[in-house]
Amino acid sequence: MPKVLVSDKLSTTAVQIFKDNGVEVDYLPDLGKDKDKLLEVIGQYDGLAIRSATKVTEKIIANAANLKVIGRAGIGVDNVDIPAATAKGIIVMNTPFGNSITTAEHAIALMMALARQLPEADASTRASKWEKNRFMGVEVTNKVLGVIGCGNIGSLAAERAIGLKMKVIAYDPFLTPERAVNIGVEKVELDDLLARADFITLHTPLTDSTRNILSRENLARTKKGVRIVNCARGGLIDEAALKDALEAGHVAGAALDVFAEEPAKDNPLFALPNVICTPHLGASTTEAQENVALQVAEQIAAYLMTGEITNALNFPSISAEEAPRLTPFVKLAEVLGSFAGQLTETSINGVRIEYEGDVAGLNTRPMTAAALNGILKPLVGEGVNMVSAPVLAKERGMNVEVVTREQQGAYDNFVRVTVMTERQARGVAGTLFAGGKPRIIEVKDINLDAEITPAMLYITNEDKPGFIGRLGTLLGDLKVNIANFNLGRAAPGGDAIALLSVDTPLTDGELVKIRALAGVKQAKGLKF
Repeated sequence: MPKVLVSDKLSTTAVQIFKDNGVEVDYLPDLGKDKDKLLEVIGQYDGLAIRSATKVTEKIIANAANLKVIGRAGIGVDNVDIPAATAKGIIVMNTPFGNSITTAEHAIALMMALARQLPEADASTRASKWEKNRFMGVEVTNKVLGVIGCGNIGSLAAERAIGLKMKVIAYDPFLTPERAVNIGVEKVELDDLLARADFITLHTPLTDSTRNILSRENLARTKKGVRIVNCARGGLIDEAALKDALEAGHVAGAALDVFAEEPAKDNPLFALPNVICTPHLGASTTEAQENVALQVAEQIAAYLMTGEITNALNFPSISAEEAPRLTPFVKLAEVLGSFAGQLTETSINGVRIEYEGDVAGLNTRPMTAAALNGILKPLVGEGVNMVSAPVLAKERGMNVEVVTREQQGAYDNFVRVTVMTERQARGVAGTLFAGGKPRIIEVKDINLDAEITPAMLYITNEDKPGFIGRLGTLLGDLKVNIANFNLGRAAPGGDAIALLSVDTPLTDGELVKIRALAGVKQAKGLKF
């Protein structure tokens, strides 16, 4: 009988789920705080159920001789060393959708509190001041709410704001026009949102492209008197710039549930009267905590008893029998999706994934999930995995088409991922070579042959004499070492593609110089 340790507080109902499924369970909710004791006992357990208090370090994992699965009741897994778990073959699961409603509701609650200055008015009244004329609030009815990031939580917040008779505009590069119409929001560019919004709420993950999305410059572009709510991630707002904008009166108020550094202590924003602060309460409701506890118990029990994998962060939904044959194709699909996703800069209307040859007869669902994971990860960051990717794609209104067919070309196995945007369709195809290594064999209908490496440079250029020499000279001057140089072209004098493996990722400054090179139409640094 498999044995599970629950080292953080879960409900008695969640503990009973393990027992009902034939799993032996030790409920020791304070053990997560005792690292030495956890290190001592972890070796006897097949599963570990945690919240945020237990820190599953590399040292803990090294001692976990029998551990097969770690389940986190909640979204964030910063307290789990996922690479160490993966290296040891331990599945890491989370419950990514249990907190969505709770977080959206908290954002709306903070917006309302900000509009009517409720914390200040409460403190004043308790101090027997009765300053009725001091707290002149604003209505939210007919005001414009700007939603930055309109995925799962953002769309829920938008839906509730529409119920409050607000006009909702949304900035999300991957929100399709059809999805925007369906949820009742107007899709806009970021500058338009900043100029029009009376309230702004952030619901985007923290990625390289969203870090400080409300920078000093962008805060200056906002409408005077704007009120800002952040229940997403610290780091989305330049806190020093926000403080200056609040003190200058350009921003009327801010309500923050998350901060650049947490736990937040002595934050300069705390001293401002027009700021509401809460200690990362987005997921803190009885219902949300119960939901994620039940979900994690069900997921761990299902995996230990039947091998079913749900919401895994480091492994796709593949049965033990399928794994040896499917895993290399899952990797290929993810690489192709990541290639296409990193080149995509506008909203995605649809994705077509084609399987040709022997691969078409396999279970293509985990491969499709892996491709979608690769496409979405540059956008969603930590909020996407191979299991959640199909759900997130559906939420964003992306039409996913899967095509299977018998071998037609020279390759026994052929996979093509095509991303359709408002502007174009871009396809990337690959196959497996000896040893199960993925290879790129086609980009935008142009044939080439390239090995995938951690850092690459993709260039579309005019097929004219001298270009390769100019590019090589420039990269030499930039001290960029080329490991492999792969070329392909549509027709003499037409578009050509260069796909280079480089020793280190290219910087933004280096890419600017490459794009300025004569003949370059597009240049993009890729990471795998």
